[in-house]
Amino acid sequence: MAKTPKAKPTEADAHAAVRTLIEWAGDDPDREGLRDTPRRVAKAYRELFAGYETDPREYLARTFEEVGGYDELVLLKDIRVVSFCEHHMLPFLGRAHVGYLPTDRVVGISKLARVVHGFARRLQIQEKLTAEIAEAIQDVLRPKGVGVVIVSEHSCMTMRGVNTPGSRLTTSHLLGEIRDDPRTRQEFFDLVRSAD
Repeated sequence: MAKTPKAKPTEADAHAAVRTLIEWAGDDPDREGLRDTPRRVAKAYRELFAGYETDPREYLARTFEEVGGYDELVLLKDIRVVSFCEHHMLPFLGRAHVGYLPTDRVVGISKLARVVHGFARRLQIQEKLTAEIAEAIQDVLRPKGVGVVIVSEHSCMTMRGVNTPGSRLTTSHLLGEIRDDPRTRQEFFDLVRSAD
């Protein structure tokens, strides 16, 4: 028997949850400085988790075929990543580097950034985020290869737990020729590491 989908909590439910957390932390949610905090937190969460409201793959739908025969690596570097660890609901912040080897069409570069942002605005681990971005580009654009590298600092390690500020996690996901051709793989990583 199929499960009945659970109704999404209301905004009032979210406000009540924030009030509970404030009380649990030891403060008074009716104190002047905290009275409007539940509303502000709900509004912030709506923005921070906007990735659940979009399908990032749709950003890749519009492509350009007039590329003048261009078939070399396309790489967009330093796309800001703001995401949240699904284990502690604390942010991880960093940069994504996204590359692909086009076949006969390219996508507007802003769309690559939108794909990163669309997947990032969800609860997850960085490894999953890296793979989702690469797989979406591969599935929609059908390039000869895709490479994604994300380097970020995780608040769950820098603010609590082992308290190691400055530590960064690097993940990569390579597909097609960028994974299989040693020269193309090397070119991708050289471009990711290169100074501007």
